[in-house]
Amino acid sequence: MTYKVEFKEVSTVGLETSPVADALAGLRANEARYYWNKYKHEFVTVPASDDPETLAWIEKILAERDMKFPYKPLELSSFEVDGIKMAYVFYENGLAVNVMYTLEENGKRAVGFKLSDGMEIPPEFEGKFKFARQKSKLAGTIRGSFFVIKGKY
Repeated sequence: MTYKVEFKEVSTVGLETSPVADALAGLRANEARYYWNKYKHEFVTVPASDDPETLAWIEKILAERDMKFPYKPLELSSFEVDGIKMAYVFYENGLAVNVMYTLEENGKRAVGFKLSDGMEIPPEFEGKFKFARQKSKLAGTIRGSFFVIKGKY
């Protein structure tokens, strides 16, 4: 079932099993607000089980840095906006991973990581990534990091 993410009234729909469901829902709403304000694009998610192709694509890109997460993926989003393919996965532990892949040759391509307020930094990131902090009315404090994609996907 698809879910159009609201950012005026934050909902935990699809994220209820997360121990940080409220913060993860706020993080998801924060992303929805960004895409609406910048592109007038409605941010829609589906249960992870409904879109195995997107999850496989994200995991293939993560493998570039030998990253494989043992966390349960709850929701995914995949769309194209302004010549950029975007894909998101929201994990049960509160981690959100997004891939920004510009379709034009030599465009910007990166993987972003965002940690929900209240979750610990996962062991996969310790010593490898530094996290910047961002305040959000919807999500509290978001910690984020990224890496540039080198391969072609």
